[in-house]
Amino acid sequence: MTTKCSLIIDSCCDLPREVVSVDDVYLLGFSYNNQSGSHKDDMYESLTAHDFFDAMREGDEPTTSQVSPGEFIEMFQTVYEKGMPAVLLSFSSALSGSYQAACMAAEQVKEEHPDFEIYVVDSKLASVAEGLLVYEAIRQQQNGMSAKELAEWAEEALYYVHGYFMVSDLESLHRGGRIPASVAIVGSKLDAKPLLGFGLDGSLALVGVARGRKKGMKALIDYFERNREEQAEGGTVLIGNADCPKDVQRLADLLDKTDEDAVVLECSIGPVIGCHVGPDMLAIVFWGKDRRETVSVVDRIANKVKRNRS
Repeated sequence: MTTKCSLIIDSCCDLPREVVSVDDVYLLGFSYNNQSGSHKDDMYESLTAHDFFDAMREGDEPTTSQVSPGEFIEMFQTVYEKGMPAVLLSFSSALSGSYQAACMAAEQVKEEHPDFEIYVVDSKLASVAEGLLVYEAIRQQQNGMSAKELAEWAEEALYYVHGYFMVSDLESLHRGGRIPASVAIVGSKLDAKPLLGFGLDGSLALVGVARGRKKGMKALIDYFERNREEQAEGGTVLIGNADCPKDVQRLADLLDKTDEDAVVLECSIGPVIGCHVGPDMLAIVFWGKDRRETVSVVDRIANKVKRNRS
């Protein structure tokens, strides 16, 4: 079927390259710097995940750069010339300024081309959680959904994506400014494996701790059991890992005992996300209950106040 729109995604979705290499899907790469120089995140076409994370284990402390407004403008111009409306699914605005840069770039291109139909969607997700939204968005786009329909679908669907991940420590996230100092301090004093998830605004939140990786993996499966959509056996589940393939198999085995029909897609955490989570991060992502209905009463009130202000 001929697609009705173009879809623009970024490398922070951490999907396998072959999954996103389809017609009318355009990839924007974030940049990172390490001891060997400046690089574009090409989803491990030029290096392996093992090489990247091994360098971090040996002391490399890479940094990241967001996609610049100029890069967005260049991409939007390219897509405009293809003659189809477009949707950009952006990395969480709570973790990067790329969404704001994309919005400014879109307005600039539309000033030059008033007929350009483009929608910039804040996924409010990152890494393989963003990846699950992208994975399904590609399917909807390839099935012929219009740009407006796809944007509206994504803005609602993102609240049904559940992503939970375990990291060895919180130092890399704290150093990169992705979590508050108070969370990092608490995590370090717990002498345990921190478990994180996503807030409704796309920020990271400490959702639990586990004494050791085995208990951490069990906790990830517990989150899956509690939050997956009822009667959703056989759905797609993404397992992300930062160079810990043996743990991927262990987590997949645990998942199989819970839902033997789950379709697992293994994903390597990319270098940009990897800069912030460090080696050995393990994640599970799945479609589940509306996350807006699972927040506490006080958080619902706060969210309502924020909406009323905007």
